[in-house]
Amino acid sequence: MSNTSSVLEFKSSTFFTPILILFNNDIAAIEQSLQEKISLAPDFFKNSPLIIDVRELNKSDLDISINEVTDMLRKIGLFPIGVRGGNERQNKQAQKLSIPVDTGRDNEISHAAHGKNPQKESAVHASESTSVTRDGDDEVTVTAAPKAPELSDSAIQTVPVRSMLITQPVRSGQRIYAHGDLVVMSQVSAGAEIMAEGNIHVYNSLRGRALAGVQGNTSARIFCLDLQAELVSIAGDYKTSEHIAKQMQKKPAQVYLQDHTLIIKEIA
Repeated sequence: MSNTSSVLEFKSSTFFTPILILFNNDIAAIEQSLQEKISLAPDFFKNSPLIIDVRELNKSDLDISINEVTDMLRKIGLFPIGVRGGNERQNKQAQKLSIPVDTGRDNEISHAAHGKNPQKESAVHASESTSVTRDGDDEVTVTAAPKAPELSDSAIQTVPVRSMLITQPVRSGQRIYAHGDLVVMSQVSAGAEIMAEGNIHVYNSLRGRALAGVQGNTSARIFCLDLQAELVSIAGDYKTSEHIAKQMQKKPAQVYLQDHTLIIKEIA
């Protein structure tokens, strides 16, 4: 009698993964900068996968060893899962470490889209670029908005971006990604993560992590009726709970960028 029960299955998923963009090839300086960032949000970076982006280094003819970078990242608790923009030698190093290499896709957000000058950045810049839509009891499966048809330059600005509405509580461990604005009618629990390319509206308590403008939209904002967030971020600039003023806690608030500074202001 044959066994007809399923052994496994494949499902299509995309994952929200930080991209580590290197502007300096000094391993010690990179590690120090990373340690400083991790200390600000240890739970956010704990055991985090990431992609190593060396395009800026190679554009500036600054050599770096993927072996050394990988050893350093693993030592501090980060896990490289890809290399982007490497030269032939770097790609071979990555492949020997069983790290996938991305050699063809070079259409990610430019630094200009973030409104930042790489010369003024630190040795390391992490930016979120891809979405999470994983199936499972602890994740929310999100259906992406349909891709807009290609239009002429004069018509692009008239295309509406679809918003996503979540009416159920967002539980700890869940991740939600919206390609437009994200509207949450219930609470966002501690340990949950909500992300949007546009604005985020939470008409309840925000206790988890909220990241708006994740594809570089610096005009995006976060609104909530009860600010208790672990982390808030606009276009990659973030503050953790330790750096949110106590007088703003448990109040209606909005979060936005002004002159590259993250502003948290009470909604009167």
